[in-house]
Amino acid sequence: MMLLSRRALLGAGAAGAAMLAGCQTPAATATPPADPGASLAALLDRTAIEILRRSPERATSLGVSEAQAGGRYIDRVSDVSKEAQRAYRSMLETAVRELSQIDRNALTSADAVTLDVVRTSFENSVANSRFEAGGGAGAPYVVTQLTGVYSSMPDFLSEQHPLRTREHAEAYIARIESFVGQLDQETNIIGEDAGAGVIPPDFAIDRALEQLNTFVRTAPSQTNLVQALARRLPDNPEVPESERAAFVARAEAAVRDRVMPAYQRQMDALRAVRPRAVHEAGVWRLPQGAEMYRAALRSRTTTEMSPDEIHRTGTELIAQFNSEMDAILRAQGMTRGSVAQRIQALSRRRDQLYPNTDAGRQQILDDLNAQTREITALMPRAFNTLAQAPLEIRRVPVFTEAGAPGGYYQRAALDGSRPGAYYINLRNTAEWPRFTLPTLNYHEGVPGHHWQISIQQEAGDMPFIRRALLGFSAFSEGWALYAEQLADELGIYNANPLGRLGYLQSATFRASRLVVDTGMHHLRWSREQAIRSMMEATGDQESSVTTEIERYAVWPGQACSYMVGRLEINRLRDQARATLGDQFDLKSFHDIMLRNGAVPLSVLERIMQEWAATVSGPSSH
Repeated sequence: MMLLSRRALLGAGAAGAAMLAGCQTPAATATPPADPGASLAALLDRTAIEILRRSPERATSLGVSEAQAGGRYIDRVSDVSKEAQRAYRSMLETAVRELSQIDRNALTSADAVTLDVVRTSFENSVANSRFEAGGGAGAPYVVTQLTGVYSSMPDFLSEQHPLRTREHAEAYIARIESFVGQLDQETNIIGEDAGAGVIPPDFAIDRALEQLNTFVRTAPSQTNLVQALARRLPDNPEVPESERAAFVARAEAAVRDRVMPAYQRQMDALRAVRPRAVHEAGVWRLPQGAEMYRAALRSRTTTEMSPDEIHRTGTELIAQFNSEMDAILRAQGMTRGSVAQRIQALSRRRDQLYPNTDAGRQQILDDLNAQTREITALMPRAFNTLAQAPLEIRRVPVFTEAGAPGGYYQRAALDGSRPGAYYINLRNTAEWPRFTLPTLNYHEGVPGHHWQISIQQEAGDMPFIRRALLGFSAFSEGWALYAEQLADELGIYNANPLGRLGYLQSATFRASRLVVDTGMHHLRWSREQAIRSMMEATGDQESSVTTEIERYAVWPGQACSYMVGRLEINRLRDQARATLGDQFDLKSFHDIMLRNGAVPLSVLERIMQEWAATVSGPSSH
């Protein structure tokens, strides 16, 4: 998966309402260019700058210029207040109105796709953010085990903020100090949302408190905020040892005197609302909960599928995948018990377990890197366009691993200053039996998220806003799940039947997500019922399943995007193969899909149908 912070979900930033008003006035009064394509390009350029102006962290992550980001950003952080969220929504609403005034029929085919993509994204964001709790319909709680700057900002600063020069170090200190303001903004929202009847489930609060407390219990000098500065600031003529020590001392003082008290204030706010928290996992219990869930599903899947339809699809797929897993297990001589019970037994076998030690964790990383090299060598068989950005595989930071998902991806910087990376949660190596690892690798790395996003970012003819700023879960997560299937189709498991079992278990896991997400948020299942359902479907360990179910509880709808997206990609591939017959070329199919970047599934269908019509030529009409 691609892990997004609340700021990334919202796009809210430090500009605030005053900056918005100043930016919008010229847009409202300027005479648009006569050429609709030029009008669209100008609007998108202006909007991209405004989005980045509001999210300095995103500008850093992308490695863009100050001109592209609307000014200096290296020492700034986002405004995460409700006022900033509303201002951001207002900006998007204005952009949607301007987009609707452009004559789509007068645009080139490529520009028409861009118009459809951007408008759908903005409309979904507006619909989500009209539910003002937390980060909107798709992330309704401001602070949980997965959401909140308490978790995302230390990780961002320690991993993504550049630390190569004296200026970078000064900016790092400034951001640590500004981080305190973000913490307090979200602390205020905890109380405000609670007053409106929006309080996270009790288990989400408890996990957040556990992670906050882990940070607070750490000596300031040992926090990742200080350790990253000490580790990454180079010893060079520009930053001599004495200055490095001074910067580290300033960071330590800021953490001790300002950050730690802000964490404590946030913990106090969570403890204050904890007695009013309930154990119900679904958003159905929130004000306008049913409407919120429909908005979240529409945004995450970019379809009009109903919760009941999604639930039925998941149930049918689980039965199909379990039948395939049963055949593999029987071929391995494992015949006793349910499929889930046999997978659990396999997961406990000594030959499948890594030592739960630092050496064992390093072996997992080494094996993943070897698997990446193997699958990358096969990519020319399935693609003409090959990703160029390097990939690193890293461990999830220890202080967030208790509530973090099993794996997530962080895109490479556009300027090449930082590679793509995916993170694997190694809190307990028993959660990663050997037969399950390859599929994670193909999902997060090659040919999954890293491959797709790198090709998108490297597509120079695509508007910047699409290459770097917009995302569609159903496409990106659907592609990553399709990538798992593609690895199987390329023969990666020909000599590894247990690896193929891991692939099928992963597919079952994603089918189960359709069932449990709709179960909790629509059918009013309990957290425990969802945990039992997923364990029975997949055979996964209770600890990892629990983390997953608690994730779906605070990110409604997101878990449905994976399998819905994969099913649509396969449907479009089958459709193109039927249309083109012997003219169908898998490499070209993949190239046209990835070089167009992440798009809503409805737009993807039009793109692929137009491609097939072009390939087949006039005789097909």
